[in-house]
Amino acid sequence: MYTPELLIYSMLGFLGLVSVIATYLAVTEKDLVKAVIYSAIQSTAYAFIYFLLMAPDIVLVYIPVAVGLYPAIMLVLIKKTERFEADEK
Repeated sequence: MYTPELLIYSMLGFLGLVSVIATYLAVTEKDLVKAVIYSAIQSTAYAFIYFLLMAPDIVLVYIPVAVGLYPAIMLVLIKKTERFEADEK
């Protein structure tokens, strides 16, 4: 039968997979705005993982910094430079 622990472990596994995929996409993306969005998705997945691991103090600090402040600063910096990463030849 399905137990609450099995549900939590399944969600942890799914969120871990989402974070790995989002990290890969953020690193390989040439459009820097999309890379910041993927990074925010990865941070959101980590925040849910911390919540499921019952670490509310970490979640209360991690959400404003990693999901809100960091992407906002990165988008301002990208706006002041170029949006697309240059190809190296």
